[in-house]
Amino acid sequence: MSEHDDQHHMNMMERFLHSSVAGSVALVVCTVIALVWVNSPWESVYQTLTHAKIGVSWNEAKYTHSLGHWIKDGLMAIFFFVVGLEIKRELVVGELSSFGLAILPVSAAIGGAVVPALIFTWFNLGTPGQAGWGIPMATDIAFALGVLSLFGSRVPISLKVFLTALAIADDMLAVLVIAFFYTATLNFVAIAFAGLFLFLIFQASRAGVRMVLVYVLLAFAVWVSLEASGIHATVAGVLIAILVPVKGQIDPDKFFDRTRSSLRLLEKLQPTRESLNADERQRRAVSEIYMAAEDMTPPGIAIEKVLHPFVSFIILPLFALSAAGVAFDAGTLGDFPGPVGLGVMLGLIAGKQAGIMAAYWLAVRTGLAEWPEGVNWGQIWGVSALAGIGFTMSIFIDELAYTDRAMIDEAKIAIILASLTSGAFGAFLLSRALPSAPTSDAESGPAH
Repeated sequence: MSEHDDQHHMNMMERFLHSSVAGSVALVVCTVIALVWVNSPWESVYQTLTHAKIGVSWNEAKYTHSLGHWIKDGLMAIFFFVVGLEIKRELVVGELSSFGLAILPVSAAIGGAVVPALIFTWFNLGTPGQAGWGIPMATDIAFALGVLSLFGSRVPISLKVFLTALAIADDMLAVLVIAFFYTATLNFVAIAFAGLFLFLIFQASRAGVRMVLVYVLLAFAVWVSLEASGIHATVAGVLIAILVPVKGQIDPDKFFDRTRSSLRLLEKLQPTRESLNADERQRRAVSEIYMAAEDMTPPGIAIEKVLHPFVSFIILPLFALSAAGVAFDAGTLGDFPGPVGLGVMLGLIAGKQAGIMAAYWLAVRTGLAEWPEGVNWGQIWGVSALAGIGFTMSIFIDELAYTDRAMIDEAKIAIILASLTSGAFGAFLLSRALPSAPTSDAESGPAH
């Protein structure tokens, strides 16, 4: 990788971290609001709003869901779409694009998912709570990267890249768990329709269709089909994202040819800021440059750029506001922590650290992966602790796993406590392990 590519990768990483920090703040604020609201005299207003029925009716037919359901199954599909774009980008052109690059974060993600699930199952096997084994598997990428970014330039870029790749691999596992284990009875006719609409999206992309409305309508049709299929509707977001190109649609040589000819024409015509109103040739030349630039820009990157603020500052805060409200009363806290709460907390706090570090050590020890430059064991321990911040995805799986309100609330309290503990402990470890001065990847390897 060239120096220019390194710099470009760092700039993208810094922008991503910045958005993660801001989004994490919004998420925390909405979580606190939800918790305070539910434990205030206005708790009935909260319940009325989140359970308010919204939908459409046609003659005698009605299709309605609660506001909370629309947020969880509808808006969160857009969140999963952005997650899918990030996963595909990393698989095609990023840190998971080859075996050598992927083996370390993927093996660490698997270890960090399997061990927490086993710990949870140990406490809940044979009980009604065992369905929640997927809750402590997930890492909240925004929160984890947000905490890491607090250390600024002290953090080696290789450590940031590792945590990002680890969290994205973790998201892949979470999506697979949701798709295969947290589904209702399957409707294969609806699944066939979803496949048909996905195929039409693929064909439209191959044919170069540029009308955004076509893709929006087809994406909505995929979502409706999966909503009726028994597979959780948010998986639609990931499936659609898989079809979005993450490379430019034209080669650089063709881009230069198209733009050079248009630029030469514009220089010859000597346009002004006003002349494009009357001169169609000038407008056509400018449009050709714009179209060439659009074809050169990877669609996945362009869509991510548009949707990231919407997801970070509207969708996820709304999800936290609707899902994080837990009443701290005698009924909820009387027997806390029960088996569900213990499984979640120990899974996220201890299981994540143990699973990630064991898999990391094994991958390096067997020679499958090389130790990242400028990183030591203390830093890996700190990042492993940060991976125990489950929050968004953990709460999402919690609401899929259980129907009993007491179990849902017990798991939510455990998720919040475990995420706070993991974030604080990870930050403490990193404050001790990171150098006091800005660092670079040119430093030494692992400290033994």
